[in-house]
Amino acid sequence: MVTSVFAVLIAFAPALVWLAFFLREDVHPEPKKWLSIAFFAGALASVPAFFLQWGVQGAMGIVGGGALFLVLAFAFIEEVFKFLAAYLVVRKNPVFDEPIDAMIYLVVAALGFATVENVFVMNGMASMRASFGDFLAAGTPLYTLSFRLVGATLLHALSSALVGYYWARGLAWPRLAHLAQAPAPASPETTGRGGERTVDAGRAGRAAGKWIAGGLVAATVLHAFFNYLVTMFQETNLIYP
Repeated sequence: MVTSVFAVLIAFAPALVWLAFFLREDVHPEPKKWLSIAFFAGALASVPAFFLQWGVQGAMGIVGGGALFLVLAFAFIEEVFKFLAAYLVVRKNPVFDEPIDAMIYLVVAALGFATVENVFVMNGMASMRASFGDFLAAGTPLYTLSFRLVGATLLHALSSALVGYYWARGLAWPRLAHLAQAPAPASPETTGRGGERTVDAGRAGRAAGKWIAGGLVAATVLHAFFNYLVTMFQETNLIYP
């Protein structure tokens, strides 16, 4: 019982380490309340993601299919659910007031997602240990956790940061393209209250959607490539995300 509780507690350690690292880079810190909500939204997103992966794996067993497809499918499912967790939290939230926030909230949601994985891995390993001393021994849960710190947990953060980067580019791109255009006569449809030129909301939304899709593809490739390398080295119990 003691080891199981300890396993759950230390499963949060990798996420806390990377949270401290990434949030230090934020010039305008986000409200802790919304960072916490994004973290737990990411954690909750791991549940439907797991069941969908389980269903895909079962379907593949019935119809047959290659391992490459399964690796890509698993990676894509996780990237989509991590994105949705952050998106639903901040999409119409007033704290989401600059493009860089897309990366921040996606990284936080991803770390919540990774923490749930760490909890299951750590708890499973703790149940195989007879004593607290065994739990701390080399080659046991703490050893595994150190690999997940620089492996699965970091991978989740980086892949979601990549999606966040594309999302941020998508948010900024219409305005940048608009400013780069040659000046045109102002009209009520293209100017704001103060006379400044505005960006069409529909166009901006479509542009952001295209960038997000590109980010999800890029993150899926990165995630799947990492999983493939891990499988090749037969260390899936240590760092597989």
